[in-house]
Amino acid sequence: MLWLIAIGAWPHAVPAETPRPLRPVAETELPALLDAGDTASLREAIVQSLAWLARKPLGATLDYGTRKVTVGDQMRALERLLAFLVDDPAPDAVEALVLEEFDVVKSIGRGDGTMLVTGYHEPIVDASLTRSAEYRVPILTAPSGPRVTLTRAEIESGRLGSSTRALAWARNPIDVFFMEVEGSGTLRLPDGDEIRVGYAGSNGRPYRSIARLLIDEGHIDRDVMSMRVLREWLEANPHQLARVLHHNQSYVFFARRSGPPVGSLGVPLTPGRSIATDPNVFPQGSLGFLLTQRPRRADGGEITWAPVSRFVLSQDVGGVIRGPGRVDVFWGRGPDAELAASEMKQDGELYVLVPKPAVIRPLPPVPPDPQVAGGPPNTSEARQPLA
Repeated sequence: MLWLIAIGAWPHAVPAETPRPLRPVAETELPALLDAGDTASLREAIVQSLAWLARKPLGATLDYGTRKVTVGDQMRALERLLAFLVDDPAPDAVEALVLEEFDVVKSIGRGDGTMLVTGYHEPIVDASLTRSAEYRVPILTAPSGPRVTLTRAEIESGRLGSSTRALAWARNPIDVFFMEVEGSGTLRLPDGDEIRVGYAGSNGRPYRSIARLLIDEGHIDRDVMSMRVLREWLEANPHQLARVLHHNQSYVFFARRSGPPVGSLGVPLTPGRSIATDPNVFPQGSLGFLLTQRPRRADGGEITWAPVSRFVLSQDVGGVIRGPGRVDVFWGRGPDAELAASEMKQDGELYVLVPKPAVIRPLPPVPPDPQVAGGPPNTSEARQPLA
């Protein structure tokens, strides 16, 4: 669950007659695959994709549109890249190895090759394990019993009774709402201790965008809408808060989690490397190369934009991340990650790396026929590996 669900996404439609969402890239249009990120995070993300792939049958296939690749071949290609990265090679050396091991295809994006690139993060919410006048907003566990279909307003009024309990109590209902949108977060307690929580279910009600509501009502212009602007409006209009939040009847429950946020593959997400994509277009666990921009806050407080040029791995999904024209980047936690999650609505390009077909190696020499040599056949020595 990603923040664009909350503030409203307006993806461009992909032309209906486009034959396939991923297309081969000619050598003349191939960009420099020079990674500007740190090698350690790339290694970690590859390890997580390999952990997911290891749970699949080696003969299962991943569909890249132009070609199908077995899980075994995908793992071998990623393992070779991982081994090469151990010594922190220069970006151009990594590029050379990638081009040797992988073919390059590109998402058609919104039909012109560009995609809408957004960001999400792990929010930090001030909370307490004890309810008080300051900490009064419950962060609820999934209820026991039949599936809940109550609205947000009904749940907040206490209709669930003893079927649920509060993991903790937050100070600000806006923080909890946005943590629901992100699907995970960290609760920071008054003594400085932290508790990580993650998605544990929902009430099954349809999601309705509060950003779209405020745009339609004329409160915020569509062109300036962002998570930051939405939060600022909510904080400036406390008398409207309940009405606006209750417009979204969907409600998310949480459970305690150990370790970093986990994506749809069931493996930890790596900041700046894990992306959410449509699994019907981009094979899960696959390697890609992303070109876009991300925001930075300058010393004077203004927002500037820095280029993003890095290898990424498809390790998550999102409610509005559909088709070849959308990608969402997980940025981790902290002010920079929150800024990226709030402000990113950038054009970008995503290239997908397809492991090259396995090289056919000659069979080893055939040993002499033991019967010709005058002895009984030894079946264990007669068996030869195929490659």
